[in-house]
Amino acid sequence: MVASRPGQWWALVFRPGSDNHVLMSAPAPPWLTVDRAVVSIALVYPMRGPAGMFGPTCELCAQLAVEEINRCGGVLGREVRLVPVDGGAPPAEVAAEVEALVSVGAVQGVTGWHISSVRQALAPRVAHRVPYVYTALYEGGERTEGVFLTSETPDAQLWPAMRLLAGEQGVRRWFVVGNDYVWPRRTSRAAQRYALRGGGQVVGRHFLPLDAHDFTEVLRRIEHSDADAVLMLLVGADAVRFNRAFARSGLDQRCLRLSTLMDENMLLASGAGATRRLYSTAGFFAGLVTQENLDFHGEFARRFGVEAPPLGSLGESCYEGVMLLAALIGQARTLDVRAIETAADTVAYQGPRGRLRLRQRHVRQRIYLAEADGLDFTVLAQL
Repeated sequence: MVASRPGQWWALVFRPGSDNHVLMSAPAPPWLTVDRAVVSIALVYPMRGPAGMFGPTCELCAQLAVEEINRCGGVLGREVRLVPVDGGAPPAEVAAEVEALVSVGAVQGVTGWHISSVRQALAPRVAHRVPYVYTALYEGGERTEGVFLTSETPDAQLWPAMRLLAGEQGVRRWFVVGNDYVWPRRTSRAAQRYALRGGGQVVGRHFLPLDAHDFTEVLRRIEHSDADAVLMLLVGADAVRFNRAFARSGLDQRCLRLSTLMDENMLLASGAGATRRLYSTAGFFAGLVTQENLDFHGEFARRFGVEAPPLGSLGESCYEGVMLLAALIGQARTLDVRAIETAADTVAYQGPRGRLRLRQRHVRQRIYLAEADGLDFTVLAQL
């Protein structure tokens, strides 16, 4: 579909049995209606692919944030509304869809959890026009004006975890396995520096396409490498399948695993038998015992019931993404992205991780190391 004038769209229709096509007028979808009485936010989260398994939690956490904001009067005196976008689609498709929403005035901000390849396609097309809050842990280095980031980067997340495991578990030889795109590859390079800094080394690396199912070759390479530990940089269902294959191979008897992307949904899907000696490092775990986290769990359960998907760091990040976006707009008292940029370093917001502030477009935060205990995480240390 393409827009012609407000409320009027044109659909490209292909005639069966013919190479010809025609343009036909069609009413705009209801969620594309431009309503000046609301602030609409594009929520870009995975509805398919390896990351689709935690998409429902992302959506529910974002919706919870919207409802809390609206109970307090909304943003700029206007109700906040979410416009869902499938962040699991190919990056160019996601970027084109969000850019179209921005161009017709259907959204005034963007947030959500999606992989770095999507962010890299999306940021140049929308960040100078509307504020964009990116909530996924990532490889670091994002400096695009109009992009604000709530989650972890390797310097604060991975390096302290590797250092602690080297000291307490005697890990010296690391093997990196990741998906083949920007976040795993750049994080792998950082891991090599961190291993050397801690007196160890990376003894092997192997990258797999997204939606990988066959781990035979990488497990063989890990076994022959004499690695003490495996750094997992795999997304969603790929990490789940790897955990199961790793346990079946018996390598969990010899190697511990460290992941910077492993939430409670992924742990549950892996199964208790596949999580032995599995560690995760993140800024949030569902088991953190703080008043803010207990309140968050209570609100989530009251709103969505006990059958809702498990809370985890990836879904919680979308709650924070909406909260930060509202705080940015509220502090600047405008939707203008340049004014928001100017006011950004004075912005703070309250969430399940307590009160957090922005510095140079990044949220400053506490990071934790946790160990899997069957289907739950036990937090071991603040890093």
